[in-house]
Amino acid sequence: MQIIKKCLFPAAGYGTRFLPATKATPKEMLPVLTKPLIQYGVEEAIEAGLSTMAIVTGRGKRAIEDHFDISYELEHQIKDTPKEHYLREIREVIDKCTFSYTRQIHMKGLGHAILCGETLIGNEPFAVVLADDLCDNTCEESGVLSQMVKLYEKHQCSIVAIEEIPKELTNKYGVIAGNEIEPGLFEITDMVEKPDPQDAPSNLAIIGRYILTPDIFDIIRVTEPGKGGEIQITDALRTQAKAGKVLAYKFKGKRFDCGSVEGFVEATNYFYEKEYK
Repeated sequence: MQIIKKCLFPAAGYGTRFLPATKATPKEMLPVLTKPLIQYGVEEAIEAGLSTMAIVTGRGKRAIEDHFDISYELEHQIKDTPKEHYLREIREVIDKCTFSYTRQIHMKGLGHAILCGETLIGNEPFAVVLADDLCDNTCEESGVLSQMVKLYEKHQCSIVAIEEIPKELTNKYGVIAGNEIEPGLFEITDMVEKPDPQDAPSNLAIIGRYILTPDIFDIIRVTEPGKGGEIQITDALRTQAKAGKVLAYKFKGKRFDCGSVEGFVEATNYFYEKEYK
């Protein structure tokens, strides 16, 4: 059985919905309370037992690399002061895992971004986290990736996380059709990227958590550009599902679309209530 050790973070997008804030600041570095979005994703991966973080960046994204590195001047300035504890969480993250980086030179879609990460992943299964989908586990459950890793250990195939959405929002998501083989677990029969509501096969939408087997790279390589002229991971997974088995998992927890201003504010309020009330 292959064990998942690596997590890929596609982080090369422009974050245009947050302009002008994201003109010089990566959207993945936007803070929810005192932590940037990407740190929440890394901590979720660590909780799931993953120790290698592979990050696909682009121009203007150096702040991500700097965040997951030691700042000797800052460490020196606050050492032995009451402020030193503010760095405790990020120190723990840096100590628990390793980080590697590559760049997506041309923005050709999520499928292409994942393909750019092949050099960091190699020939092994891996997780994918989209940092602007911020997920929080419920009191009685582990994080979304932890739940998915357990399923992978049982089924040894690609898995996508899904949630029910209002039918009128299907044109914003990849949407699946499938047969429920266990409560909340579907074997996918079809997938469509951003279908119009009248054409959507269901209201089960894919969110930014994936576990992928390494053959996905060869599939992406021959996947033609789809919706929006981009190489869509949904199209590649559809091909993989037709040739074998891809599962969709209705995860337990709460998810915030922090790629939108509304979702970002909702997440900030939620975590403030959770942490400080």
